[in-house]
Amino acid sequence: MNKLNILFIVISISSTILGQNVSNTINPKNCREGEKVEYCQTHIKMQELLKDPIRLQEYINYNTEQENLIYNLEHQKKGNSSEKNVIYKIPIVFHVLHNGGNENISDAQILDQLAILNRDFRKLNSDVNEVVSQFQGKQADVEIEFVLANRDPSGKTFSGITRTENAVTSDGSSGYLQYNAIANENNVYQGDWPGNNYLNVFICANVGTGVAGYTRKPYYDETMQNGIWMMHNYVGSIGTSSIGTSRVLTHEIGHWLNLAHPWGDNNDPGVTCGDDGVSDTPITKGYTSCNLSNSTICDAAITENIENYMDYSYCNKMFTEGQKTKMKAALNSSTGGRKYIWSTTNLNTVAPLTSANIFSNKTIICAGEQINLKDYAFSQANSWSWTSTGGTPSSSNLQNPTITYNTPGYYTVNLTASLKSSSVNDTKTQYIQVVPSSNFLPYYENFQYYNKLFDINSWNRYDQGGNRAFEIFDGAGFSDNKCVKLSNFDETTKSTIDELGSHILDLSKISSSQAITLSFKYSYRKKIAANSETLKILVTTDCGKTWQIRKTITNNYLSDQVSTSSWQPSFPSDWTTVHVTNILSQFYKSDFQFKFQFTASGGNNLYLDDINLYEGPSSNSIVLGINEVSNTLNELSIYPNPSEGELNVHFSVPSNNEVFIKIQDLVGKTEQFQTIKAIEGSNMVLLNTQALSSGIYFLNLQIGNTSKIVRFNVK
Repeated sequence: MNKLNILFIVISISSTILGQNVSNTINPKNCREGEKVEYCQTHIKMQELLKDPIRLQEYINYNTEQENLIYNLEHQKKGNSSEKNVIYKIPIVFHVLHNGGNENISDAQILDQLAILNRDFRKLNSDVNEVVSQFQGKQADVEIEFVLANRDPSGKTFSGITRTENAVTSDGSSGYLQYNAIANENNVYQGDWPGNNYLNVFICANVGTGVAGYTRKPYYDETMQNGIWMMHNYVGSIGTSSIGTSRVLTHEIGHWLNLAHPWGDNNDPGVTCGDDGVSDTPITKGYTSCNLSNSTICDAAITENIENYMDYSYCNKMFTEGQKTKMKAALNSSTGGRKYIWSTTNLNTVAPLTSANIFSNKTIICAGEQINLKDYAFSQANSWSWTSTGGTPSSSNLQNPTITYNTPGYYTVNLTASLKSSSVNDTKTQYIQVVPSSNFLPYYENFQYYNKLFDINSWNRYDQGGNRAFEIFDGAGFSDNKCVKLSNFDETTKSTIDELGSHILDLSKISSSQAITLSFKYSYRKKIAANSETLKILVTTDCGKTWQIRKTITNNYLSDQVSTSSWQPSFPSDWTTVHVTNILSQFYKSDFQFKFQFTASGGNNLYLDDINLYEGPSSNSIVLGINEVSNTLNELSIYPNPSEGELNVHFSVPSNNEVFIKIQDLVGKTEQFQTIKAIEGSNMVLLNTQALSSGIYFLNLQIGNTSKIVRFNVK
């Protein structure tokens, strides 16, 4: 690319120059598929900026310097330069501008965003290893970390978050109005927060008509106008935001550090093939959806980097090494206003020892797995004392210790960070969850043995919105009075995700020729006919690092019936039975898990019951192990097992009744069938199994409207 074209990549997701009005119409080409929010409006800012000849000359000078810095950094990579593995720490301040509405997001949502930034820029996101093969090995650890600033411009300590109440939060026509309100009315320090001391992030209800956020590429401006504007529901992955909107700030900081969109210097993806001036991001048109099957539009021989954070796709998960070099060049520029922000002088000025902030690269693990602990507070501690009861080691004085947990349960982590005679503490209660395992099939859960609250060592629950989760419900069930309920009737935030995950099941001893079925029952209604909500069933064999979808039930397939009041099932006909039959032999491993994932969209409550994982074909009856059946029907037993020619079936019934006995093979074929006139009390039936080949079979015992299935072997 020539220098003039580079100059045109000026500002991301922007309105016009601060103080001028943004466009009041939405360009649908600039929206991600399915959204009515523009990801970027760069072209408006470019046109205005380049009208100023002084700014144009500044950018010419800046980009000339950038070319030299990038050249030098590339050569340093090849040698043993001290630049290698330098971690750039950038102090960040989140300024919340609100008018008492849901745009006044919680500290938890902001800290979630901070963790996402550090995960993405340090290549700690688990999905980074899922990129298409052409980009494996090109994913970059950018070696940039973001830490909450703990001292305001006057030197007073604070949390790294300010709050300002002003109606201008909803007026996205002018970034200047919002900046001015924050600077003069926030609850921490009234005045300018210099842009060369802090990365200022402004969180508002509206930052422009249908705009997710915006910033400006590097230029020398020492005021807090040199920051990033974000709409509140594109910050973090919880609260008012969602996983699908959680990486916009990652994208924006890429622009703030001089990255362009992969297709070049405009905000219109999918229009023309273009280049961003980075050698390892191929020419592309840009994508507004995750269209990995159509990734060679510009050059049939080159796969485009759809999964790049600077694209618009929903599956963005990486920066490249070339982008890393360009961002580091931006941080070393003497003319771009980014060099001082990470300097030791600035860090010492804005970061006294005021707080500790525990962060782990993962919080749900399998027994025997390791976690990495860090202190993400922006403070100048020089010693650390960690305690992690239940972990190995249980204590550590390392700055970033690695801890192993071997026993299922929930564990608390404590940190004391010190500087000379001062110390600060952070404790995260039940922060690490080690999921338990079971080593048997069939697996059956009807939730009868739970109290109102879940046993923490059993099912795993994820509540993205932080306001509701799957819980035990005593008052409805398919065949008894308990089930699991997700109280979705009052959920107003769309696209929030709630999950219910199993503990670990060992399937490693199951033959690859045998089939496995996961059956369950659910009850659900819409609130209005327009609701479109989704229930997915996913499985994993690596302790949740990667999940694969096995079934998706959505919209009218989930239910086409409407209940305008809070839904609760009352009859068996209110329940639907689902059989998941595509759990293939590739999942027959020792660390198998499954989970239910529900995506809300303003609908109604969801109930789950009778979750049953078993070998063999789909069954409309519960498949139980012999011990479990014995607890259900008095004296029910079969012997010998394995059978060597005959099988004794011993059972009792509460009254005289016909009993149907069926023997089926693994694919559901009936090998034997008998009808018995059972009498009240104990009964014994002798079955001849000499004609059966060696292998696994299922005995189906049906009494009236109920039936039980047990497994047995034939030698």
